[in-house]
Amino acid sequence: MSQTLSIREELEAREAAMLSPHAALAKNSRGRQVPEPDDPLRTCFQRDRDRIIHSKAFRRLMHKTQVFLSPLGDHYRTRMTHTLEVMQISRSIARGLNLNEDLAEAIALGHDLGHSPFGHTGEAALSQVWAEFEPGAKFIHSQQSLRVVEVLERRGDKVGLNLTDEVRDGIAKHSKHKGALAGYTDIPFTLEGEIVRYADRLAYINHDIDDAIRAGIIGERDLPAKAISVLGHRGPIRIGTVVEDMVSQCRGKNEIKLSEPVLEAVETIKEFMFARVYFNDDAKREEPKAQNVVKRLFHHYMNHQDQLPAMYHEAPLVSDSLARRVCDYVAGFTDRFAIKQFVELFPGSESLAPKEWDV
Repeated sequence: MSQTLSIREELEAREAAMLSPHAALAKNSRGRQVPEPDDPLRTCFQRDRDRIIHSKAFRRLMHKTQVFLSPLGDHYRTRMTHTLEVMQISRSIARGLNLNEDLAEAIALGHDLGHSPFGHTGEAALSQVWAEFEPGAKFIHSQQSLRVVEVLERRGDKVGLNLTDEVRDGIAKHSKHKGALAGYTDIPFTLEGEIVRYADRLAYINHDIDDAIRAGIIGERDLPAKAISVLGHRGPIRIGTVVEDMVSQCRGKNEIKLSEPVLEAVETIKEFMFARVYFNDDAKREEPKAQNVVKRLFHHYMNHQDQLPAMYHEAPLVSDSLARRVCDYVAGFTDRFAIKQFVELFPGSESLAPKEWDV
């Protein structure tokens, strides 16, 4: 057993010897909400990564919308593939900066666990319908991701996944919404968490370009020429540009940033995507149906709380309001499960549910 125990210790010693002085070291972690014995083989961040990957919430990401609702094509991104792309970008940057790849990976894999069905459309619908019962309530997927790992994924003594503070902090603070990448104040306390916050934006802007071109919503020639001249004309080149730029800007420094030309190009592409894709009528044509599904399901479970799974009637969730519990339940639905429930609960409503569309 002593030989096995030395494996984790060896990994921790390797981190201390090889990583940047600005890296978050596993051996110096702030720990978990509920203390646990160390794992004999894995560092605490590696253990967190594994817990996230084996969670039910992670598996459901494969059937949750990224941008396009229920596309027929096999090559469109889902919330799962987005998560994997964020993870890979995060690891590449962390590696280049001699930061903790395991921590960056764990945060990236967990960052979207709380996303609703139907992407940001579902998120907006949940906010609206939840506020009907609890004025001022707002569904924010980053906060819900934290709730998933702290409460809803009950692997142990009602403490969720019991992840380290570093991973939970990175998950809670990953989202930048529509604001600029630079200049925000609510930043993660680790550089690895900051990396994921950038990587999330970089990943979705880049892969959403690919999906939008595949769908015929935009063409290559529509992309802002000046920004593309800086970032590159193909997705892999654009990713390489931002990763290399961040590494060159931050190597050996206690900060995460992009150079001004690259940051300006990224922000230009982001504004273009909001104007031409995210608010595009074709891309959004099924969104009213998706919002209707979410809202009607929410109302149904508010009126039939006996149909909520047993865990929503047990500690610790039973102490929460009914609306909070219904929000948790509906937010966990995949797109297809939400549609299935909707059709079963409201017979004859098939035409009101989002349909697959050939893009």
